[in-house]
Amino acid sequence: MIIKKTVKVILVEPAGTINIGSVARLCENFNVNELRLVSPKCDYLALEAKKMAVKGLKKLEEAKIYNDLNSALSDCSRVIATCGRKEHGEIPLNSNKDALYWAIESEREETIALVFGREDRGLTNEELLKANKVISLNTSKNYPSLNLSHAVAIVLHQFNLLNEFDLLKPNKIINYPSNLIKLEDCINDAGSLFLDIGFLMKHTYKAKMAKIKKLLLRAEVNDDEVALIRGIISQARWAIKNKNH
Repeated sequence: MIIKKTVKVILVEPAGTINIGSVARLCENFNVNELRLVSPKCDYLALEAKKMAVKGLKKLEEAKIYNDLNSALSDCSRVIATCGRKEHGEIPLNSNKDALYWAIESEREETIALVFGREDRGLTNEELLKANKVISLNTSKNYPSLNLSHAVAIVLHQFNLLNEFDLLKPNKIINYPSNLIKLEDCINDAGSLFLDIGFLMKHTYKAKMAKIKKLLLRAEVNDDEVALIRGIISQARWAIKNKNH
């Protein structure tokens, strides 16, 4: 099968060499273009990892290392994050099929990121808010916790099924959301303005801005719309500065 998009698997602070090696193998199994590791907590090139990678050894050896998630996502246009925790605040969960289908429906070149969290506690809510879509795997209530590499295998299998059968619907309007780092910069800029004009208070800033971010993610604002928002913010700042001139 040929994956039509550029796909990156991103592991955030992975701690197990066996897991990392297994994921590298999966990247080779499912034609993933690149493995990215954010602040790995172990030697990802240890012998155990290399043994588990098998024919995915090249993917392991060429894995890119990042200090933070923002850097790992900087060139990604569609981001799906996984959540294994029941306590994820008000962050909405999407069905796997809908989210993965959304990732491949674009008719232009896209860089898709599939983000997986730490083995022991997954992704934080703040990290989940960096994704366009958040998914969760349905497991038994008796033992819901999945091994990291098993979770990656399930998601990549589902992704490939949708990609292989090419389920795109004709004449569907396809949205092209803005790069998430650009959107986050815009939101931070807006938050600073809201503090300056008294719309937000410091003690409510984080919660209110998280709601605004979820609203914009749900709306799938594009680059032009983000530029429009930044223009409004810039003009508002200019007007405040020159109010008494």
